[in-house]
Amino acid sequence: MDRGTPAVSLRNISKRFGQVQANSHIDLDIYRGEILALLGENGSGKTTLMNMLSGIYFPDEGTIAIDGRKVMIDSPRTAIELGIGMIHQHFKLVDVLTAAENIELGLKGKLNLQQATRKIREISDAYGFDVDPQQKIYDMSVSQKQTVEILKVLYRGADILILDEPTAVLTPQETEKLFRVLRNMRDDGKAIVIITHKMHEVLSLSDRVAVLRRGEYVGDMITAETTAQDMTNRMVGHSVTLNIERPEPVDPKPRIKVSGLTVLSDTGVPKLENVSFTAYSGEILGIAGIAGSGQKELLEAIAGLQAVSAGSIAYIEDDGACEELIGKDPLEIQHMGVALSFVPEDRLGMGLVGSMDLDENMMLRTYRSGALPVTDRKLPHQIAQKVVDELEVATPSLHTPVRNLSGGNVQKVLVGREITSAPKVLLTAYAVRGLDINSSYMIYDLLNQQKKKGVAVVYVGEDLDVLLELADRILVLCGGKISGILPGRSATKDEIGLMMTRVGGGAEKNDA
Repeated sequence: MDRGTPAVSLRNISKRFGQVQANSHIDLDIYRGEILALLGENGSGKTTLMNMLSGIYFPDEGTIAIDGRKVMIDSPRTAIELGIGMIHQHFKLVDVLTAAENIELGLKGKLNLQQATRKIREISDAYGFDVDPQQKIYDMSVSQKQTVEILKVLYRGADILILDEPTAVLTPQETEKLFRVLRNMRDDGKAIVIITHKMHEVLSLSDRVAVLRRGEYVGDMITAETTAQDMTNRMVGHSVTLNIERPEPVDPKPRIKVSGLTVLSDTGVPKLENVSFTAYSGEILGIAGIAGSGQKELLEAIAGLQAVSAGSIAYIEDDGACEELIGKDPLEIQHMGVALSFVPEDRLGMGLVGSMDLDENMMLRTYRSGALPVTDRKLPHQIAQKVVDELEVATPSLHTPVRNLSGGNVQKVLVGREITSAPKVLLTAYAVRGLDINSSYMIYDLLNQQKKKGVAVVYVGEDLDVLLELADRILVLCGGKISGILPGRSATKDEIGLMMTRVGGGAEKNDA
């Protein structure tokens, strides 16, 4: 089918960072009036390629043409002048300003907020956005902030849009609203590229799929003519099983009992309020909620990293003996068998030390086991090698500083380190954030292995489809309160999505 001149033509595009070949001789066309999904494993070069199109990086080789005309994109400003706008996963907005002020920020000429507001409403009406130009950013939900980011590039005249993991922190209802807007923009003739790891979204939204593998372009396909399995096999280069195992819990026993837990922020604002539930051995308890609903504070309170204002957190042994965790420091709790695997946005600031190699980062958990003053280096080396082998961490050696690894590989190192500590309770927050589908399924398998060993696994996740397949029960948080606890095998995504935005109405039968 002749689709005319591509909006974007990438030819022979290559980019190298030191010894790492991020992109190698890539040819790719992007057309107006289509939504193109860009797929690939971590480190396959997706974001690097789009960063060259949006002016953040400059290619070492190759040419870029816009509407058949060769161009040189040497900055984000040049990209937007050519009609290219990229919406990043982490928003770049000023909280104390309104939506209109953020959209106008950085533009040349005299500021005219009345005129800007009128233009913003026109764009919103044309595509179905729901935004108040006068609302402050700090009063907005995550989806509203994302809307402002999209409006910002449309306001500047972009008709080629790139969205990096656009649904990472959206509810199902917010995701569908975004998809309606993207379809409206496609129907208006815009060229749209989405980078995502969620196969069901690719099948639902995109018209065409392009696949990168290890920095090389391996082909494209019409979405309606392919399957999730086919796309995954192309990404990885071999067949991958896409079934998440969910064994039945065997002889579950109460392991962590949280009662009336309340946590306040530094300014006295409740982050958790009267939260009560029980986590059982041999089960995976999923935690769902929109960003900032108290997930982070909940796990950190259990692990002794967060001050608690009220309530109780009891650790229960197999014989029924209880021990209060509140008041104990993180090291004491760790020695009791509670492992916190927390993958924050700043993975190299909170989880790992970027300047240290893999051996040394493993030593952070084991160094006390040596006969002081001699530190045991053999054990952390064995742990590092096991993590690299089992999770297929791409690293030149165990002595490579972790800051030199890709984000997905850094995440594997952090999660692997916690799992190898043989915990009785494993707390995992966003364990697969940023991981490709193959790596994600490795993590799911490891979590199920822990479950089979009788570990109580608490899993905070963003992908509700995964939570519904993986978890035995799903606890839903909204604004720091529990909306309800649902059985993973019978709950629906829409049911959980609604509970993520309201408190009450779906509590498990007195699970406290």
